Amino acid sequence: MVSLTEQAVVAERGLRRRIRMSLGDWARYALPEGQVPARHHRLLIGELERVAAGQCDRLMVLMPPGSGKSVYASLLFPPWFLARQAGQVIAVSHTAGLAEGFGRGVRGLLEEHGARLGVRLSRDDRAAGRFSVMGLSGSEIGRRRGGYFATGVQGAITGRRADLVVIDDPVRSQAEAESALVRERVWDWYRGDLVTRLRPGGRIVLVMTRWHPDDLGGRLLAEDAGWRVIRLPALAEPDDVLGRVPGEALWPEWEGVAALERKRAVMGERSFAALFQQNPRVAGGRLFEVSRVRVAERRLVGVAARAWDLAASAEGDWTVGVLLVRGAEGRFQVADVVRLRGDPHAVVQAVVGTAERDGRDVVVCLPQDPGQAGRMQVQYLTGRLAGWRVVSSAESGAKAVRAMPVASQVNGGGMEVLRGGWNGVFLEELQDFPGGAKDDQVDALSRAFGVLTAIGGKARGVWLDWAAR
Repeated sequence: MVSLTEQAVVAERGLRRRIRMSLGDWARYALPEGQVPARHHRLLIGELERVAAGQCDRLMVLMPPGSGKSVYASLLFPPWFLARQAGQVIAVSHTAGLAEGFGRGVRGLLEEHGARLGVRLSRDDRAAGRFSVMGLSGSEIGRRRGGYFATGVQGAITGRRADLVVIDDPVRSQAEAESALVRERVWDWYRGDLVTRLRPGGRIVLVMTRWHPDDLGGRLLAEDAGWRVIRLPALAEPDDVLGRVPGEALWPEWEGVAALERKRAVMGERSFAALFQQNPRVAGGRLFEVSRVRVAERRLVGVAARAWDLAASAEGDWTVGVLLVRGAEGRFQVADVVRLRGDPHAVVQAVVGTAERDGRDVVVCLPQDPGQAGRMQVQYLTGRLAGWRVVSSAESGAKAVRAMPVASQVNGGGMEVLRGGWNGVFLEELQDFPGGAKDDQVDALSRAFGVLTAIGGKARGVWLDWAAR
């Protein structure tokens, strides 16, 4: 009969073998109780195991902030890598302080669990950002078998060599990402300093959140075809690597679709597309000079129109209503923007409810899509808005062409916005148009501007005459 002591020894040997052979088993062992890898973490674990096995020497993982990428790539992977094979690890982050913070975490794991991994920290060299690892078995007992060095981007690494480089979020802020000078310095440091430190067969793992099309990840994608790229947007897109349906959240147990959409509404499309969807685009469109738009504190007095751009479904595009006011001197003010995603019933309720809040002095401008369905939609909404002045217009021509008249007004300094929580998203869409991901607010603004300029600043009775043309 096997004694309890012998069973314990066998179990301990099995545990040591499993956590040294499998990064997934090591992660489940080292993570705090109750914390288990989510499906995107399991994907990342598998990719990192391929790196350790020498099956991949350039891995780029693009994930949103708060997705747990650093826990696995910068905290759990380096000690496991050092336990599996003798070698040197260089860990890089956007600042030396952050890199050393990861280093303290790696050192803490080795202090607590190194014996089970078959290694221990050197007693003489164990700073947070620089320490050595000694062997605990066979001919490696008491011998140095590897080391860890942490540094910030553009930090000095002369004299260092690496079998593995882990770069975790090389960009610190939007300001840095937008600076062409900073981007060029990071690129020069990467290819001139960091890559030259790799030993033959050395590997690089880059895990990051995208900020700019020309950030380090973007430059590598453009100039180095040898990278294996895993892109995980916060909200799934077609052909998702995890098999998610479009619109599904990356980590719903942590942050669901509703919370992500709330962030999108606050951040605006361009920032959300970069940081959360890993699809950055250059700021600034080719049509609107948004810097000419003034933020006003008081509502402009004048003739007003609320123009709508109606989405065809509850997914994808937004239904948008832009309230535009024309003052006596020909100045224009965007006084309010309503945005929603909803089914046809919700859209009707929004259009009617907004008209009731605006009052009957505000004309309602509706788009009429081609075909019978478009005509029926306008007829139905017009019936629901009995007592209001309703103008419908067919969509024709390119969006950019339709936007040119209002863009001229903006670029001439004749447009302002009333201060409100919607300002940022609205102005960002104008700034990115026509190259941005969304154009719903621009379409609605163009429609409202066309109506107000057609009738000028004349008396309210003119609405009926003009609409009947």
